[in-house]
Amino acid sequence: MGSYIVCLVTIDDPAKAAEIARFLVEEKLVACVHIVPEIRSIYFWDGRVCDETERLMIMKTRLELFPRLQDAVKKLHPYQLPEIIALPIAQGLPAYLAWIDDCTKP
Repeated sequence: MGSYIVCLVTIDDPAKAAEIARFLVEEKLVACVHIVPEIRSIYFWDGRVCDETERLMIMKTRLELFPRLQDAVKKLHPYQLPEIIALPIAQGLPAYLAWIDDCTKP
């Protein structure tokens, strides 16, 4: 087993979130994507404070796939500057981590 990450991406369009999630799973860049239906995002953008409703996509994958995952999200995502961040998975149930291996590209 290798190194694993959780990748977080925010998006405003629920249909686009599902489209991106399906593509990433079908391409075996992630094992799964959870789409949290509604979060409130308050952030600074383009000289002003924004207060928007978004969806949070939570993805599980292997660290080595992050560059390809990032490229795919950038191509499919409607935002000028999408949030695409990865956090390491320090520990996990070995069988779950093996499942991530089985579901993603070698």
